Formats: sequence, structure tokens, C-alpha cells
Amino acid sequence: MDTPLRNVKPNIVQSIRAYGVKDLQAAAEQLGHHFLYANLAKAQSKQDVLELIAAQYTLPSHFGKNFDALYDCMTDLVHKSGPQTGFIVVLEHIPAHAKFDKEAREQLLDIFRDTADYWSDRKIPFRCFYSFSVARASKGEAPIEVENEEPMPTDKLLDVSPMALRMSSPFNAGYWLAAA
Repeated sequence: MDTPLRNVKPNIVQSIRAYGVKDLQAAAEQLGHHFLYANLAKAQSKQDVLELIAAQYTLPSHFGKNFDALYDCMTDLVHKSGPQTGFIVVLEHIPAHAKFDKEAREQLLDIFRDTADYWSDRKIPFRCFYSFSVARASKGEAPIEVENEEPMPTDKLLDVSPMALRMSSPFNAGYWLAAA
């Protein structure tokens, strides 16, 4: 049987381009890793991004909805809950506009890079795949053409329920208590 993601470093944050969400979910299941999925297509601001991640990753209700709290939830809180097998994380359609500018996007990805480093120190795989939202032309306008630019697969929003994609959330206390 082929080992999924064998050519992907065990602790990395990278573009989702080469992978489909369902393939990543299947890889997580086969590897026995947690699968966390967040579709951020409706986010307009940093607060929207954090609220969507909190809801779709089922972060605890005391989550502070800031980048430091996100890092704490992805690392310390999960680490204290018991042994971990690994993580495959998807951040799909990260906003790319003035209210969530390049600096905010880099800060968000830095949180996941730092999280990957944290889990790497503990010899636990943490792979994060992301995509950016693509600006769309208004109806009646022609799309902007960019030379030598390959089309992005993110121009189609997937209608995938986060509940259907999430296997077991490491933030689900009931899951961990039952497993103990």
C-alpha cells in the first residue's frame, strides 16, 4: 500500500495546489492523523478569519480570537490533552484583499509555521495546506488577464461541510475523555 504524503516534509506549511481536500482527508484517515479543515471564503477581516477557524476547528469556547490564542490552542492545549499521532490542516480561501492584507495573511501563516515547528520539536507530523481566495470580476466585467500565470484551482468554491471533513477535533474534550 502506498504511503500518503510520503514526499511531503512531516512539518510544513505549503500551498494546497498539488492536493485536493478530499485526498488530504483520506491521507489523514490512512495515517491516523487529525484532519482540521477551515473554509475562509466568507471572511472579510482578521476577526472573521479567527471566528471561522474557531468554529470549524471547534476550538474551546474560551478561545481569545487573536493570533496568540490560536497558537496556544494549536499547541499547548492539544499537547496537554495527551499523545498525538499527527495533523493535516487545511486553510482554504484565505482572504486576499485590503481588509486582510498581505501582512495579516503572513501573520496567520506564521502562526501555523510556528505550530509546525512546535510539533516538529516533539517529533509529531503537522502539515498545513493553504490557498488564497481569488479576486473575482463583477458580473459583466471581463476577468483580468495575467501573462505567464497559471490558473488557480481556488476559483471554484467547494460546497463541503466542515463537519463532513473534520475527523476528530483535538479540541473536543469529550473525544479525549472517552479515549482516556
